[in-house]
Amino acid sequence: MADWELRPASVADIETVAELRAVVLRADLERLGRYDEQRVRQRLRDGFVPAHSWVVEVGGAFAGCVSLRPAEDAHWLEHFYLAQHSQGCGVGTNVLGVLLERCDRDGTVVRLNVLQGSPARRLYERHGFALETEDPVDVFMIRHPASAVHGR
Repeated sequence: MADWELRPASVADIETVAELRAVVLRADLERLGRYDEQRVRQRLRDGFVPAHSWVVEVGGAFAGCVSLRPAEDAHWLEHFYLAQHSQGCGVGTNVLGVLLERCDRDGTVVRLNVLQGSPARRLYERHGFALETEDPVDVFMIRHPASAVHGR
């Protein structure tokens, strides 16, 4: 497994994260007929809140990001993107595990949405996310705290 760490995100990270989002989501958005060169980046700029986000670094270099945005009844896992060179080596699994452990300790429900047909859905299912609802483009998933699921 790669040597990785999370550091708090800052406003200075927005353009780097927007570019990563465009690269990571391109194939899925094109398959769904939804790819727009500007919109894919602008949606990140419009919704990225550094105070609720972290940058993933592998070997000290930028490799991705993730956000956990508090909402009324849950936290939303958002903007979870890893550069191609950091996929498939356990980084995503470990990053997600760290964030979900925090939510479990706090008794927090976590929600997310993933694009239809995205291979990321398997990662989320392995971490206890279940289908909540879906439409032709998005799959909305929910995960209840492990203590509630396992009675701890």
